[in-house]
Amino acid sequence: MDGEISAEELRELLESNGDVRIVDIRSPAAFRRGHIPTSENVPFGELTARIEDIADAERVVTVCPHGQASQQAARLIGSFEGFSGRVDSLEPGIEGWPYDLETDGADADERADETTEEGPEAPF
Repeated sequence: MDGEISAEELRELLESNGDVRIVDIRSPAAFRRGHIPTSENVPFGELTARIEDIADAERVVTVCPHGQASQQAARLIGSFEGFSGRVDSLEPGIEGWPYDLETDGADADERADETTEEGPEAPF
């Protein structure tokens, strides 16, 4: 992991058309309820199996609810032998993102089933 990035820094990077892949490690239901535009959902539990899909990125920013589990995800990506880019964690997490979010229309039953936990423990 290279470090943490603030919400404002990430927004500026997105507005400048910076080459960045935003990897949201929350559950699919949480992702559908609201995510940073252009982000992709790779739930934490699937990250190890899908890390090769991310390995070619020049820059990755990981996102979780509060900025803690995303640090673990950033370390995991950064330690992958095939990854040579920069990887940061969104410091405030999605809860600290003050800008617009995209939604995929999660229904009420999904929201009721979803917990707000930070995420699973790291697999390492």
